[in-house]
Amino acid sequence: MDTALWIIQGLLAFAFAGAGAMKLMTPYEKLIENEQMAWANDFSPNIIKVIGGLEIAGAIGLILPMALDIAPVLTPLAAAGLVLTMFGAAFTHYRRGEMGAIAPNMVLLVLAAVVALGRVAAEGATVV
Repeated sequence: MDTALWIIQGLLAFAFAGAGAMKLMTPYEKLIENEQMAWANDFSPNIIKVIGGLEIAGAIGLILPMALDIAPVLTPLAAAGLVLTMFGAAFTHYRRGEMGAIAPNMVLLVLAAVVALGRVAAEGATVV
């Protein structure tokens, strides 16, 4: 189980680091020109940067705390934060009528939930 969780964590970290970096480094005007990023029109440039920063922080939180054995409780918390991020993304696409864009959000949401719950269970902690 531990190996499977590490694989999922690595894939999620790669995906969220890339998505977050793109949101942080691409000018807002370029983002909204991209048909797949049309949702960005609903948010200010600063909010897009915050979303990108949160995605990068989540990616880091999925790997470093456990890899360095420094506050490993942060890993399931980072995964839970990414679950909330993907819930928000899915809701945004639903609100805009972009039903086809919801499936990737739900896949990432479920994988992040598996990591969050799997890491809590592996630590023997109880979910309150």
